[in-house]
Amino acid sequence: MAMSLALASRSVEILCGISLIIQTLEFLNLREALGPRGVWTYAIGRDDLAHASKPVQSLFAVLAREDVWLAHLVLRLLAALVLVIHGASLPLVGFLFAGTLLVLIRWRGAFNGGSDFMTIVVLSGLLIAMVVGASGDAELGWRAGLIYIAIHAASSYFISGGIKLLNPEWRSGEALALFLDGGIYGPLSRLSLYWQRPVAVVCSWAFILWECLVPLAFLDQVWALIYCAIACVFHYLVFWYFGLNRFVFAWLASFPAIIYVASQLN
Repeated sequence: MAMSLALASRSVEILCGISLIIQTLEFLNLREALGPRGVWTYAIGRDDLAHASKPVQSLFAVLAREDVWLAHLVLRLLAALVLVIHGASLPLVGFLFAGTLLVLIRWRGAFNGGSDFMTIVVLSGLLIAMVVGASGDAELGWRAGLIYIAIHAASSYFISGGIKLLNPEWRSGEALALFLDGGIYGPLSRLSLYWQRPVAVVCSWAFILWECLVPLAFLDQVWALIYCAIACVFHYLVFWYFGLNRFVFAWLASFPAIIYVASQLN
């Protein structure tokens, strides 16, 4: 049975909200490090905005204040909870989108790499759904938003796989071992299987082929479900080996869109 628009949209809302809650709690836990005396104080990176206008520089200086930063995080946490419990609305999604964008600029583009950009993608899809829906066609808005999310999520895998395919270090398996060597459980033991070329090559090519074959997920809803299930395992492994906990839920929020689009194409 094809995934319904209502189920897909509600699933994206809930998973996106959970992802934002996790991110916000992480920022709250890092308040001391982000404060004036912390290792990530705003004073270190404010020169990156030297080219910006004075009003923009003043805006970010205010946003970086401890009391303002805390107020923003608390409001963000509450907004994410509302998204999970009650669903999206234009003011709610607009606040979450704008706040997330300001946070990314504060971090010179990203705090946690691709997961932050995927969060923006999902929020952009929700914003599209709300803006189009405000014109009177909520169904069209949600379809457009889900298609937007699905295209960007799939392209993120495809581009990542393509880059690996063009990189000789990934094709030979060398890059995988080096990445794991620098992970949470690194450095790898000299006896680790990942240093053995056959194992490293098989693992590397498994990742390359899986990412490059993402278009096949749109051929059938069952294929999409299988692909997303494998993706869950992949992102969990990324979390396990590298501590990138945001990756799991940032991409998980996009999976209902992929499954929905696949169900509509067949």
